[in-house]
Amino acid sequence: MGLRPDSHGKVRDIYDCKDRLLMVASDRISAYDFILPDEIPHKGEILTRISAFWFERFAGLMPNHLVSCDVADLPEEFKPYEDYLAGRFMLVKKAQTVPIECIVRGYLTGSGKKTYDADGTVCGIKLPTGLTEASQLPEPIFTPSTKAALGDHDENISYERCAQLVGDDVAAQLRDASLAIYRAAAEYAATRGIIIADTKFEFGFIDGKLTLIDECLTPDSSRFWPAQGYAEGHVQPSYDKQYVRDWLSANWDMTGEPPRIPANVIGGTSERYQEAFQIIVGTEFKPLKETHVTA
Repeated sequence: MGLRPDSHGKVRDIYDCKDRLLMVASDRISAYDFILPDEIPHKGEILTRISAFWFERFAGLMPNHLVSCDVADLPEEFKPYEDYLAGRFMLVKKAQTVPIECIVRGYLTGSGKKTYDADGTVCGIKLPTGLTEASQLPEPIFTPSTKAALGDHDENISYERCAQLVGDDVAAQLRDASLAIYRAAAEYAATRGIIIADTKFEFGFIDGKLTLIDECLTPDSSRFWPAQGYAEGHVQPSYDKQYVRDWLSANWDMTGEPPRIPANVIGGTSERYQEAFQIIVGTEFKPLKETHVTA
């Protein structure tokens, strides 16, 4: 796209439109805090449309920043690019961002499993003994992390550290909102045959109210497992980018630049994203524009 973004993230490009922001989700994919050299077809559109689905579903539970995903509402300077933008942009309200990644874990896996194996805790929370890979936790837990700059690593922190960074009142609001949204989402996802193992939320303040921002419960911000065949004790198949992470772990030593992704891994990842969309939203994924122009 011919316009230069005001902010450039791992996946999203953000344009300042005076009283609004235009968030555009690319087909870029990141893993282990690296932006990979290959894109995943339709990924940006899938992330945006899944987020919009959840924002609408949770509108009564928690305010969010979404204004419109309709190309008719694009600011004039973006109208020439509507074929590319269709389905992959959100026009949103500006928010005072809280610099905390709000992670909720319902199951033991990933980095939480590593610290549990080391000392029986996840982000300072003591868990029962005897848990293993993919064990369901007694209750979902709020495990915040710092929000790192592009290229840096997020750092898991305790709730107490979170409160030191943002204040007791804001920390409590973040925790309570994150757990409430996760529980509501997990309950819905269960009716669709999906387990939400964990997820990440971001929040900001708009007009003094805590507001859900960025993306929401997508394959980039969550681990989605098929409920059918679930059994603790081993790594679960997933509808998220764990497929790419697994390939990287087996084919890259995490030094230097990330390798090119094989075509079969690109295709398999795109299929998983599309399947996640179809299961969660309940309709077949069809791109709003069959052919996107080059960004």
